[in-house]
Amino acid sequence: MDITRFIPPQGDTSRPTIAEINLSTLHENFNAIQKAVGNAMVMPVVKANAYGHGLIAVSQCLVSAGARYLCVALLEEGLALRQAGIEVPILVLRGLSQSQIPFYLEHNLTITATSIEKLTQINQTASELGKKARVHLEIDTGMERSGTHWYNAQPFFEFATQCQCVQVEGVFSHFANADAENLSSAREQLARYLQATQFWLDSPYPRPLFHLANSGGILQLPASHLDAVRPGILLYGVYPSSECQRTIAVQPALSLRSSITYFKVVEAHTPISYGHTWQSDHRIRVVTVPIGYADGYARGLSNRGQVLIRGKRYPIAGRVCMDQLMVNIEWDSAYNGDCVTLIGQDGAEQISVDEIAEWLGTISYEVLTGISMRVPRRYVM
Repeated sequence: MDITRFIPPQGDTSRPTIAEINLSTLHENFNAIQKAVGNAMVMPVVKANAYGHGLIAVSQCLVSAGARYLCVALLEEGLALRQAGIEVPILVLRGLSQSQIPFYLEHNLTITATSIEKLTQINQTASELGKKARVHLEIDTGMERSGTHWYNAQPFFEFATQCQCVQVEGVFSHFANADAENLSSAREQLARYLQATQFWLDSPYPRPLFHLANSGGILQLPASHLDAVRPGILLYGVYPSSECQRTIAVQPALSLRSSITYFKVVEAHTPISYGHTWQSDHRIRVVTVPIGYADGYARGLSNRGQVLIRGKRYPIAGRVCMDQLMVNIEWDSAYNGDCVTLIGQDGAEQISVDEIAEWLGTISYEVLTGISMRVPRRYVM
C-alpha cells in the first residue's frame, strides 16, 4: 500500500520549527493494536488534531491502514474529516447541542446520545428532516462526566428502541482508571457495563456494538475489548501512564525539532531572559532557538527542560519566551542552522513526551495536544 498519497502538500515556509510525524510508525502502531485485540474493531480516536499529529493526514493514513471507524470529540472535527473526503463512519463522542443535530444528519456523522432528553431531540429532528440518525448510547459506569448512569440504563435503552428515527448502532462507556496499577475500579466499571448491556442480550432487538476500552483498557484489561476498542494516545506511540503495563509494543510517531538561529558568548554573572531568573557563574556559550510557549513548548520548562544538539543534552537557560528560548551549551561548539531536537531522538540520546510531562508535572496527553497549530506538521515515511 502506498501511503505517500496521504501526505498533504508541504510548501517550504522556511520555518525552522517543525513537528515531524512518521506515518509508517503510525501504521505499525495501528497494526500492533489490531493484532493484540483480535476480532475487536479498532476505532482510532483522532480528536484534538489527532493528539497534535494532524487530523486529516493521520485519519487518511489510519483509514488506509484498515480503520473502519473513527472517533472525534467535536462536531467540527467530524465535519473537517467529511470535507477532506473521508467516508468511513465517524463517531462524535462529545458536545451535542440540539442546534447541531441537523449537521450530524446532513453529513452522516454518528451521534452520542447521553440521555432520554437528547434522544428525544435527535429523534424529533431526524423525523422533521426525513432522516434516520445513527446513534451510540453512552452510559456512565463511574466517570461521572456524561451519560446515563448504568443503574438507570434499562429505561434509557427501552426508550431508544421506541425512537422510530434513531438507529442504535452502539453502546459505550469510558474508563476512569484503566491505566492505573490497581485495576479494581476499572473492573468494577466493566462489571457495571456488562450488567447494563445485558438488556440487549435479553431483548429481541439487534445487538449494538459494545465498546468500552481506551488505551489503558486495551493494554491491561483484555476482558474489556468487547466488540470494539478506542485507542487514543497508545496509537501515537505513547503509553497512557507510567503505571500502565506495556503489553503492546508501540513507537512514538512524532518528533519536534527546530534549529539554532543565534549564537553568543555570555559573560559570567550575566542574567538571561525575562525576569533574569538564571545566570552562570562562569563564561558560557548560549544559542537561541525559535520555539516558545506560543508553539506549545511550555513556559514551565524554563530552567528545567533540556534539548538535544549534535546528539548531546543541553539545558534551557532562563525563561522560555513566547517565540524563542535560550540554551546553555557551556563551551561546546554549535552553529546557526544546527538541528535542535525538543522531542525525539538525536544519536544515542532521546527526549520523550513522558520526560517532558514529568518536568512539567503533567501528563503526556497535554504535551502532545499542546503543540500549537502554528507549528508546521511534516509527514514522512
